[in-house]
Amino acid sequence: MNFEHQIPDLHKSVFRVISKTASSLDQPVYVVGGYVRDYYLDRLKEEPDIDFVTLGSGIKLAEQLQKNIPDSHLSVFKQFGTAQVKTGALELEFVGARKESYRRNSRKPLVEDGTLEDDQLRRDFTINALSWSLNEGSFGVLNDPFGGLADLKAKLIRTPVDPEQTFDDDPLRMMRAIRFASQLQFEIEEKTFKAIQKMAPRLEIISKERIIDELNKIVLSPKPSVGFALLFSSGLLKEFFHEMHNLHGVKEKNGHRHKDNFWHTLQVLDNVAEVSDDLWLRWAAIMHDIAKPPTQKFDREAGWTFHGHDALGAKWTKSIFRRLGLPLDERMHYVRKLVRLHLRPIALVSDIVSDSAVRRLIFDAGDDIDDLMTLCRADITSKNESKVKRYMENFNKVEEKIEEVEKKDRLRKWKNPLSGEEIMNALDLEPCKTVGDIKDAVKEAILNGDIPNDHDAAFDFMMKNKEEFLN
Repeated sequence: MNFEHQIPDLHKSVFRVISKTASSLDQPVYVVGGYVRDYYLDRLKEEPDIDFVTLGSGIKLAEQLQKNIPDSHLSVFKQFGTAQVKTGALELEFVGARKESYRRNSRKPLVEDGTLEDDQLRRDFTINALSWSLNEGSFGVLNDPFGGLADLKAKLIRTPVDPEQTFDDDPLRMMRAIRFASQLQFEIEEKTFKAIQKMAPRLEIISKERIIDELNKIVLSPKPSVGFALLFSSGLLKEFFHEMHNLHGVKEKNGHRHKDNFWHTLQVLDNVAEVSDDLWLRWAAIMHDIAKPPTQKFDREAGWTFHGHDALGAKWTKSIFRRLGLPLDERMHYVRKLVRLHLRPIALVSDIVSDSAVRRLIFDAGDDIDDLMTLCRADITSKNESKVKRYMENFNKVEEKIEEVEKKDRLRKWKNPLSGEEIMNALDLEPCKTVGDIKDAVKEAILNGDIPNDHDAAFDFMMKNKEEFLN
């Protein structure tokens, strides 16, 4: 196949240099994997990572290539037998063709030199086993031993060899199958999916870091519910994220049923994905109802309730993030905040809600107030159009109140108008609990609307009430 007029000029020129370099070493070389797949899907990136397989030493080829490309940088990973050449924005990865065998209790393979056919046999899926020759006499010729091109056209995920063997060798490939199905909106071939269902417990030998890397790619896919539905039906989800798996199910009592919180969560996640590609806002959608199962109760008048699931879900966030291998820094705190606050805005709909309640929401949410409102809107998943319309109109009212109060009181980036040092100087105090109490009292006075959010008003408030503070 001649592909030269269908890829970026930079990639084309790099392929020519690699071809000449490999020829000088008498080492056949091939473009493999994701680059070839994405070419046929018409989704090539301008700055991709490109993988190459050579019949010989990948390190030797990379070392010679680096000499032939000005201003390029070489990195060698001897323990893996691989090397990387960076040129501009391109990252070129080289490895010698190999065949692999696995021990049952480890995903680390035993590796030995192999042929191109051996290398393609070890690939996870047919769509990733495509390769192009960069060799003289066959430059640009497609190697497709397992019908990967046909599977791309059929939008099918399938393993090149027996799927049970594929997943037994490396159980992470089960997560990858679902990730590709979610990213590309492909189907997983029936035999392959049944093998995932059978082999799901094998995921236990995979590190949480590798699992979460695949999971986050699913979370970031165009319609994340596709991947999570497959994770659920395959049995993989309960292997590493039982809290989400446990959202599934509907109870009925006295004719009252509640919504299935698993499928509701997926709808909320998709709703967020339609308007934001932020990973952590999407994680807030995943987590927002995570504590509903243990808070579920039946009330004769109200029906099914989940009181406190917001607070308990926020409490769970850190431990779930830790177990899954997610960060415990400000990103976790952001998700925890949105989970804790996600029920608050709808309580502000009433016309009699005070400015004080709105101030407190703005104060608690801070700069994340807009993301909180995005999550709240996404949380409306009713099939009743009039109900959805009513809720959306209510949220419009809440946002108008927030905008009005914020314009007046400037609470998003709130900072106490009085510093501890100023309080100590004015009242002749040493560092003590009283200083903190005064700062808290000033904050409460501002949030209650008793004084405006400015320095002079706060200082006057402190001096007027100093006797009370000092006694």
